Amino acid sequence: MAHSAMAGSGWGTTEGDDPLQTAVWRLRSRACWADAAALLEPVTADTALQRTALLVERCLYTEQGWAEAEDALRTSEALAHTDEERGAAACERGQLAYAATVHGVRDRSDEARSALGRAAALIAPGAKGRALLDFRRGLLAENLTGSPQAARAAYRRAHAGATAHAEPLLLSFTWRHLAGLALREGELPEARHGFAESLRIREELGYLVGTAPALASLADAESEPEASRLREEARRLFRLLGGVPTWLARQLAPPAPGAATA
Repeated sequence: MAHSAMAGSGWGTTEGDDPLQTAVWRLRSRACWADAAALLEPVTADTALQRTALLVERCLYTEQGWAEAEDALRTSEALAHTDEERGAAACERGQLAYAATVHGVRDRSDEARSALGRAAALIAPGAKGRALLDFRRGLLAENLTGSPQAARAAYRRAHAGATAHAEPLLLSFTWRHLAGLALREGELPEARHGFAESLRIREELGYLVGTAPALASLADAESEPEASRLREEARRLFRLLGGVPTWLARQLAPPAPGAATA
Protein backbone atom coordinates (compact mmCIF):
# COMPACT_ATOMS: atom_id res chain seq x y z
CA MET A 1 0.00 0.00 0.00
CA ALA A 2 1.39 3.37 -0.96
CA HIS A 3 0.61 6.06 1.57
CA SER A 4 1.23 9.75 1.46
CA ALA A 5 0.43 12.80 3.42
CA MET A 6 -0.39 16.43 3.20
CA ALA A 7 1.89 18.33 0.89
CA GLY A 8 1.83 21.52 -1.05
CA SER A 9 0.01 24.69 -0.03
CA GLY A 10 3.36 26.46 0.12
CA TRP A 11 4.59 23.95 2.68
CA GLY A 12 8.06 22.53 2.58
CA THR A 13 9.48 25.96 3.28
CA THR A 14 9.45 28.18 6.34
CA GLU A 15 7.50 30.95 4.61
CA GLY A 16 10.46 33.32 4.48
CA ASP A 17 11.47 34.70 7.87
CA ASP A 18 8.13 34.22 9.60
CA PRO A 19 9.10 32.78 13.01
CA LEU A 20 5.68 31.19 13.54
CA GLN A 21 5.80 29.33 10.23
CA THR A 22 9.39 28.31 10.91
CA ALA A 23 8.36 26.84 14.27
CA VAL A 24 5.35 25.08 12.76
CA TRP A 25 7.47 23.56 10.00
CA ARG A 26 10.16 22.33 12.37
CA LEU A 27 7.62 20.64 14.63
CA ARG A 28 5.71 19.14 11.73
CA SER A 29 8.84 17.77 10.08
CA ARG A 30 9.72 15.99 13.32
CA ALA A 31 6.31 14.33 13.69
CA CYS A 32 5.09 16.78 16.36
CA TRP A 33 1.82 17.64 14.62
CA ALA A 34 -0.21 18.34 17.76
CA ASP A 35 2.44 20.74 19.03
CA ALA A 36 2.56 22.48 15.67
CA ALA A 37 -1.22 22.76 15.54
CA ALA A 38 -1.27 24.24 19.03
CA LEU A 39 0.72 27.22 17.75
CA LEU A 40 -2.06 28.14 15.31
CA GLU A 41 -5.21 29.98 16.38
CA PRO A 42 -8.02 28.94 14.01
CA VAL A 43 -9.48 32.44 13.72
CA THR A 44 -9.07 32.88 9.97
CA ALA A 45 -9.71 30.53 7.08
CA ASP A 46 -5.97 30.25 6.35
CA THR A 47 -4.85 29.37 9.87
CA ALA A 48 -7.81 27.03 10.39
CA LEU A 49 -6.95 25.22 7.16
CA GLN A 50 -3.28 24.93 8.04
CA ARG A 51 -4.17 23.55 11.46
CA THR A 52 -6.55 21.06 9.85
CA ALA A 53 -3.89 19.93 7.39
CA LEU A 54 -1.47 19.23 10.24
CA LEU A 55 -4.00 17.12 12.13
CA VAL A 56 -5.08 15.23 9.00
CA GLU A 57 -1.46 14.42 8.27
CA ARG A 58 -1.06 13.15 11.84
CA CYS A 59 -3.93 10.71 11.23
CA LEU A 60 -2.27 9.34 8.12
CA TYR A 61 1.12 8.93 9.75
CA THR A 62 0.07 7.73 13.21
CA GLU A 63 -3.47 6.30 12.79
CA GLN A 64 -4.49 8.46 15.76
CA GLY A 65 -6.21 11.77 16.38
CA TRP A 66 -9.25 11.25 14.17
CA ALA A 67 -11.69 13.18 16.36
CA GLU A 68 -9.38 16.19 16.63
CA ALA A 69 -8.92 16.25 12.87
CA GLU A 70 -12.68 16.12 12.32
CA ASP A 71 -13.23 19.01 14.73
CA ALA A 72 -10.54 21.10 13.05
CA LEU A 73 -12.02 20.30 9.65
CA ARG A 74 -15.47 21.47 10.67
CA THR A 75 -13.95 24.74 11.86
CA SER A 76 -12.18 25.16 8.51
CA GLU A 77 -15.42 24.54 6.65
CA ALA A 78 -17.27 27.07 8.80
CA LEU A 79 -14.64 29.78 8.22
CA ALA A 80 -14.32 29.21 4.47
CA HIS A 81 -16.03 31.93 2.44
CA THR A 82 -14.35 32.02 -0.99
CA ASP A 83 -14.40 29.23 -3.56
CA GLU A 84 -10.68 28.72 -3.03
CA GLU A 85 -11.16 28.35 0.73
CA ARG A 86 -14.11 26.02 0.34
CA GLY A 87 -12.18 23.99 -2.19
CA ALA A 88 -9.18 23.69 0.11
CA ALA A 89 -11.38 22.55 2.99
CA ALA A 90 -13.05 19.99 0.72
CA CYS A 91 -9.61 18.75 -0.31
CA GLU A 92 -8.74 18.17 3.36
CA ARG A 93 -12.04 16.36 3.93
CA GLY A 94 -11.24 14.10 1.02
CA GLN A 95 -7.79 13.38 2.43
CA LEU A 96 -9.14 12.58 5.89
CA ALA A 97 -11.74 10.22 4.43
CA TYR A 98 -9.02 8.60 2.31
CA ALA A 99 -6.79 8.13 5.37
CA ALA A 100 -9.62 6.51 7.35
CA THR A 101 -10.28 4.15 4.44
CA VAL A 102 -6.70 3.03 3.75
CA HIS A 103 -6.06 2.48 7.46
CA GLY A 104 -9.21 0.38 7.81
CA VAL A 105 -10.82 2.68 10.37
CA ARG A 106 -13.98 2.95 8.29
CA ASP A 107 -14.77 2.76 4.59
CA ARG A 108 -15.18 6.39 3.62
CA SER A 109 -14.16 5.98 -0.01
CA ASP A 110 -17.40 7.48 -1.35
CA GLU A 111 -16.95 10.50 0.89
CA ALA A 112 -13.35 10.88 -0.27
CA ARG A 113 -14.36 10.84 -3.95
CA SER A 114 -17.24 13.24 -3.35
CA ALA A 115 -15.12 15.71 -1.40
CA LEU A 116 -12.29 15.74 -3.92
CA GLY A 117 -14.83 16.10 -6.72
CA ARG A 118 -16.30 19.10 -4.92
CA ALA A 119 -12.82 20.55 -4.50
CA ALA A 120 -12.18 20.13 -8.23
CA ALA A 121 -15.30 22.18 -8.98
CA LEU A 122 -14.13 24.99 -6.67
CA ILE A 123 -10.37 25.18 -7.29
CA ALA A 124 -9.61 26.62 -10.71
CA PRO A 125 -7.24 24.79 -13.07
CA GLY A 126 -3.81 26.35 -12.69
CA ALA A 127 -4.53 27.63 -9.18
CA LYS A 128 -1.90 26.88 -6.56
CA GLY A 129 -4.10 24.42 -4.67
CA ARG A 130 -4.86 22.40 -7.79
CA ALA A 131 -1.57 20.49 -7.71
CA LEU A 132 -2.26 19.12 -4.24
CA LEU A 133 -5.78 18.20 -5.30
CA ASP A 134 -4.49 16.37 -8.37
CA PHE A 135 -2.02 14.46 -6.21
CA ARG A 136 -4.72 13.34 -3.82
CA ARG A 137 -6.97 12.27 -6.69
CA GLY A 138 -4.04 10.18 -7.83
CA LEU A 139 -3.88 8.51 -4.40
CA LEU A 140 -7.53 7.56 -4.68
CA ALA A 141 -7.06 6.17 -8.17
CA GLU A 142 -4.01 4.13 -7.14
CA ASN A 143 -5.03 2.85 -3.72
CA LEU A 144 -8.84 2.82 -3.64
CA THR A 145 -9.86 2.39 -7.27
CA GLY A 146 -6.93 0.28 -8.41
CA SER A 147 -6.39 2.32 -11.56
CA PRO A 148 -2.65 2.94 -12.05
CA GLN A 149 -3.15 4.67 -15.41
CA ALA A 150 -5.51 7.25 -13.92
CA ALA A 151 -3.17 7.62 -10.95
CA ARG A 152 -0.18 8.27 -13.20
CA ALA A 153 -2.05 10.94 -15.14
CA ALA A 154 -3.10 12.66 -11.90
CA TYR A 155 0.41 12.47 -10.44
CA ARG A 156 1.87 13.98 -13.62
CA ARG A 157 -0.57 16.88 -13.45
CA ALA A 158 0.34 17.38 -9.80
CA HIS A 159 4.04 17.19 -10.65
CA ALA A 160 3.67 19.88 -13.32
CA GLY A 161 1.65 22.08 -10.96
CA ALA A 162 4.13 21.67 -8.11
CA THR A 163 6.95 22.61 -10.48
CA ALA A 164 5.09 25.66 -11.76
CA HIS A 165 4.30 26.92 -8.24
CA ALA A 166 7.70 25.97 -6.75
CA GLU A 167 6.34 23.54 -4.14
CA PRO A 168 9.30 21.26 -3.40
CA LEU A 169 7.65 19.12 -0.74
CA LEU A 170 4.77 18.24 -3.03
CA LEU A 171 7.34 17.44 -5.74
CA SER A 172 8.94 14.93 -3.37
CA PHE A 173 5.58 13.17 -3.13
CA THR A 174 4.90 13.17 -6.88
CA TRP A 175 8.41 11.89 -7.64
CA ARG A 176 7.94 9.08 -5.11
CA HIS A 177 4.53 7.95 -6.33
CA LEU A 178 5.43 8.12 -10.01
CA ALA A 179 8.51 6.06 -9.16
CA GLY A 180 6.33 3.57 -7.30
CA LEU A 181 4.24 3.01 -10.41
CA ALA A 182 7.39 2.64 -12.49
CA LEU A 183 8.75 0.05 -10.05
CA ARG A 184 5.50 -1.90 -10.25
CA GLU A 185 5.99 -2.09 -14.01
CA GLY A 186 9.59 -3.19 -13.73
CA GLU A 187 11.07 0.11 -14.94
CA LEU A 188 13.97 0.09 -12.48
CA PRO A 189 16.05 3.03 -13.80
CA GLU A 190 12.99 5.30 -13.83
CA ALA A 191 11.94 4.14 -10.39
CA ARG A 192 15.43 4.58 -8.95
CA HIS A 193 15.66 8.12 -10.35
CA GLY A 194 12.28 9.16 -8.97
CA PHE A 195 12.89 7.70 -5.51
CA ALA A 196 16.34 9.35 -5.39
CA GLU A 197 14.86 12.74 -6.29
CA SER A 198 12.21 12.37 -3.60
CA LEU A 199 14.83 11.52 -0.99
CA ARG A 200 17.09 14.38 -2.07
CA ILE A 201 14.31 16.95 -1.72
CA ARG A 202 13.21 15.69 1.68
CA GLU A 203 16.74 15.71 3.01
CA GLU A 204 17.30 19.24 1.70
CA LEU A 205 14.07 20.47 3.30
CA GLY A 206 14.75 18.70 6.59
CA TYR A 207 11.47 16.78 6.31
CA LEU A 208 12.61 14.15 8.77
CA VAL A 209 9.29 12.32 9.14
CA GLY A 210 9.20 11.71 5.39
CA THR A 211 12.82 10.65 5.03
CA ALA A 212 12.47 7.08 6.30
CA PRO A 213 9.71 6.26 3.76
CA ALA A 214 11.86 7.79 1.01
CA LEU A 215 14.86 5.69 2.04
CA ALA A 216 12.76 2.51 2.17
CA SER A 217 11.28 3.19 -1.26
CA LEU A 218 14.69 3.77 -2.82
CA ALA A 219 15.91 0.54 -1.21
CA ASP A 220 13.19 -1.35 -3.09
CA ALA A 221 14.71 -0.20 -6.39
CA GLU A 222 18.36 -0.77 -5.46
CA SER A 223 20.50 -3.89 -5.47
CA GLU A 224 22.57 -5.19 -2.57
CA PRO A 225 24.46 -4.08 -0.56
CA GLU A 226 23.01 -0.59 -1.10
CA ALA A 227 19.45 -1.75 -0.49
CA SER A 228 20.31 -3.10 2.97
CA ARG A 229 22.21 0.07 3.86
CA LEU A 230 19.24 2.25 2.91
CA ARG A 231 16.79 0.07 4.87
CA GLU A 232 18.97 0.18 7.96
CA GLU A 233 19.12 3.97 7.78
CA ALA A 234 15.34 4.03 7.39
CA ARG A 235 14.97 1.79 10.46
CA ARG A 236 17.19 4.14 12.47
CA LEU A 237 15.03 7.17 11.61
CA PHE A 238 11.85 5.16 12.17
CA ARG A 239 12.97 4.28 15.70
CA LEU A 240 14.16 7.85 16.31
CA LEU A 241 10.65 9.14 15.60
CA GLY A 242 8.98 6.57 17.84
CA GLY A 243 7.66 4.26 15.13
CA VAL A 244 6.23 6.92 12.81
CA PRO A 245 4.90 6.54 10.19
CA THR A 246 3.16 3.47 11.58
CA TRP A 247 2.52 1.95 8.15
CA LEU A 248 6.25 1.72 7.47
CA ALA A 249 6.81 -0.95 10.15
CA ARG A 250 5.91 -3.88 7.91
CA GLN A 251 8.08 -2.69 5.04
CA LEU A 252 11.07 -2.27 7.36
CA ALA A 253 10.66 -5.56 9.23
CA PRO A 254 13.95 -7.51 9.09
CA PRO A 255 13.81 -10.76 7.11
CA ALA A 256 13.06 -13.88 9.12
CA PRO A 257 16.11 -15.91 10.16
CA GLY A 258 17.13 -18.21 7.34
CA ALA A 259 14.93 -16.42 4.81
CA ALA A 260 16.30 -16.10 1.32
CA THR A 261 17.38 -12.61 0.29
CA ALA A 262 17.64 -11.20 -3.20
